[in-house]
Amino acid sequence: MKLPEPRGPISSALLGVVAGHPGSAGESLSGLRRLVGGKLAGVTDIIGDDDVQLALFCLYELHYSGLEGVPDEWEWEPGLIQVRQMLEKPFEEALRLAAREAGGDLDLPAGSDLTSDAVADVLFGLAARDTGPSVSRFVAKKASLGQLKEFLIHKSIYQLKEADPHTWAIPRLSGRAKAALVEIQADEYGGGRPDRMHSALFARTMRGLGMDDHYGAYVNAVPAISLAAVNLMSLCGLNRRLRGAITGHLAIYEMTSSQPNRLYGNGFRRHGFDADVTHYFDEHVEADAVHEQIAGRDLAGGLVEAEPGLLDDVIFGATAVMAIDTRLSAHLLASWEHGRSSLRAAVPAAA
Repeated sequence: MKLPEPRGPISSALLGVVAGHPGSAGESLSGLRRLVGGKLAGVTDIIGDDDVQLALFCLYELHYSGLEGVPDEWEWEPGLIQVRQMLEKPFEEALRLAAREAGGDLDLPAGSDLTSDAVADVLFGLAARDTGPSVSRFVAKKASLGQLKEFLIHKSIYQLKEADPHTWAIPRLSGRAKAALVEIQADEYGGGRPDRMHSALFARTMRGLGMDDHYGAYVNAVPAISLAAVNLMSLCGLNRRLRGAITGHLAIYEMTSSQPNRLYGNGFRRHGFDADVTHYFDEHVEADAVHEQIAGRDLAGGLVEAEPGLLDDVIFGATAVMAIDTRLSAHLLASWEHGRSSLRAAVPAAA
């Protein structure tokens, strides 16, 4: 991914540090850590902080395909990992608070009632309670062509690397849960066919609208909440202690995907686009109707049956994604319904 434009002192200093080589950056790293500590003391909304979310996004990107011009040795440089942990801690605390508010009072199974089916029932119940603002209905019935492009820009930050954060969990699971995750991910990656990978299908949708389909092409355009949605996945996927959370995240993702994707496809068809553009959404209507059962019962449910102590983390992952998606949806709809771009003010609206 090309280096993004910094959004404040932390991201500016971070991008300056990683432009050099880890072996000669000891003093710069010390300064970066001091800067992060000072800046975090004044942050009141870390989920919505552009500077913090971009810095975290870039730090996580070192574990994906990397950043253009940044030496690969930075990925596991201890001083930089410490910076990431400094940012992760308050981010996770904010996510847990938002997740508790989204989850409300849940009647969780315990003891002999803690079966895979019981866990799946809780997750399906959560998915059914998702009554936040509906971007999919707006896209289906009202969105202009420009708003459809903005929608794709927001989604592209994750969709062009779809499934990668969840794949990190495979070596951290065993037995039934591992087999379930591999089954889901095999579909996400096109069953061995590169052209059928879901990220490739999404790229085709973008090309159909004349948009840049290179990964990270629109990072500068999206607000902090769009980055936070992806950072949540990276946080849970990259940290083994949160393996329960990444399974809960994926379960809710699959359980709340099929019907919205049907509506998204309808929105693009309303503007005259054919199957070449809508294939990505149409594929998810069918695939996720199957995946939701596997993710709920065999993946998340199977994991909790094997490791009952991970139930709370599974619920955290599920409710955190609901909280972040609700906030992102509210931002999109408030912008569009008032005739504004949902992209950052400093970036022109999608053409």
